[in-house]
Amino acid sequence: MTTLPIVDLTTQYEILAAEIDAAVKGVFGSGHYIMGPNVAAFEREIAQYIGTPFAIAVNSGTDALHLALRSLGIGPGDEVITTPFTFAATSEAIGIVGATPVFVDIDPETYNLDPSKIEAAITRKTRAILPVHLYGRPAPMVPIMEIARKAQLFVVEDCAQAIGARVGGRQVGTFGDFGCFSFFPSKNLGCYGDGGLLTTASEDLAEQARMLRVHGSKIKYSHSSLGINSRLDEVQAAILRVKLRHLDGWNLARRAAASRYDVLLAEVPGVKIPTPDGDGQHSVFHQYTVRVDDRATVQSSLAKAQIQSMVYYPIPLHLQQVHADLGYTLGSMPHSERAAQEVLSLPIFPELSSADQVRVAIALQDALAILDPA
Repeated sequence: MTTLPIVDLTTQYEILAAEIDAAVKGVFGSGHYIMGPNVAAFEREIAQYIGTPFAIAVNSGTDALHLALRSLGIGPGDEVITTPFTFAATSEAIGIVGATPVFVDIDPETYNLDPSKIEAAITRKTRAILPVHLYGRPAPMVPIMEIARKAQLFVVEDCAQAIGARVGGRQVGTFGDFGCFSFFPSKNLGCYGDGGLLTTASEDLAEQARMLRVHGSKIKYSHSSLGINSRLDEVQAAILRVKLRHLDGWNLARRAAASRYDVLLAEVPGVKIPTPDGDGQHSVFHQYTVRVDDRATVQSSLAKAQIQSMVYYPIPLHLQQVHADLGYTLGSMPHSERAAQEVLSLPIFPELSSADQVRVAIALQDALAILDPA
């Protein structure tokens, strides 16, 4: 029996090989390798897909977050409210610009930032709210935007795991001042290296981000700001252009796989499946994440059955050593801390077969039976 991976990028490539190979070969023959016609075309195409006036391709999702904050003028002395239950890049970007992350606990049902806790965290130093659309589930952007408008705060959306997710028919990345996307290979829309994107409705912010991504330069060899080198290359843009045409179909397949898991696992004792989308929400299931007790034993049992699983994320950001100076202690973010001990993500990708999902469900049920033989 072969190991069932958490995500299968090889099968996806085999399906698209002819399209991908032709696109990459076209780049190799063009002589344009950095910020060329494919990047420009990809920016136009993905802006149309997301429904945003401006899309700025960059080197990674981390750079997108960093450049969004820089473009908004956020820096030393400023505070940015965000979630502790996410990948380190979220708070890393805040720290890179010299600002301070202020963590607010999650809603334990959705794993996203709990809007009811945001206003209590706002101080005179607060400049922005940075929600994360975790696991492909859209954060509650309507109340978050209401809070931000009332307090005159910027909003930067971390959409790294959620391209194509919607709230009320509107795609994530179009609510805040900036949307920030990642094209890391395992993402719903992934390239074959690193890549990222900023979206914005503001022409001025788009121009600022474009300048910062090329060494703070609007005109070659003339530098008005301290920027960085964060240019998407032509090979990755060509690959992303091919894959973008398939994204809606892949997201539908992920939703179908999630629905099958819901049915297969609904009656399995000891496993908590994801809660259904709320009104107007449309998740894209970058991860299918359940909660279990004694996760280490369950994960070990799945591994013995040759089924990969992953823990996203085992240590909340407020308890990471890098943020020790902020003074958070164990118990300060109870929902995030408990989720970090219980969440377990199961294999999910567009090509996942129903037979393999049955295999996962049986293995998970067997693993939980070990914990509670009765």
